[in-house]
Amino acid sequence: MEKIIALDKKIFVFLNNLGSAPYDNFWLLITKQLHWTPFFFLLAYLVYKKIGGKRLGILLLTIAVMLVFTDQITNLVKDSVQRLRPCNDIEIKHLIRIIKSSDTYSYFSGHASNSTASMTLLFLILRRYYNYSYLIFAFPLIFAYSRIYLGLHFPLDIITGYIFGALIGFIFYKLYEYITVKYATNS
Repeated sequence: MEKIIALDKKIFVFLNNLGSAPYDNFWLLITKQLHWTPFFFLLAYLVYKKIGGKRLGILLLTIAVMLVFTDQITNLVKDSVQRLRPCNDIEIKHLIRIIKSSDTYSYFSGHASNSTASMTLLFLILRRYYNYSYLIFAFPLIFAYSRIYLGLHFPLDIITGYIFGALIGFIFYKLYEYITVKYATNS
């Protein structure tokens, strides 16, 4: 495990140092969920066009419950593992660019788990209607990379968040499908 953590830190230092001051504000913008609102509205519109209002309402409720669940599990793991964020790790702090700091724990990334869970759920719905629906996975990739750029998460935090998020997204997709079939919502 020590070798994996050492490699994780080494990869982090490399990726974090690819950044440069002219791009810092861009990545600070990218890392805030609020700035993605137009993208979320576009997705809601595309989903609404294909599944109708009732199913969209059920989907939005499902996503809300899923995000609360994912966030709580992520925080439980963070508080249990207590891995320091890169910006607080004295072993590498002097080697990295710290654009943003946080005093919470690092493992695993809530940005990665929440964004991947929501995009997995939406992808599983949209894939039958749109050939390029897989492109929505650009959101969690860019969103979570911002955390490495800013000095807040190690790559392993992000990868674990992606895996956990994909699993939760799939489970909540099945829950959404069960609810819509059980209550036979057609529009």
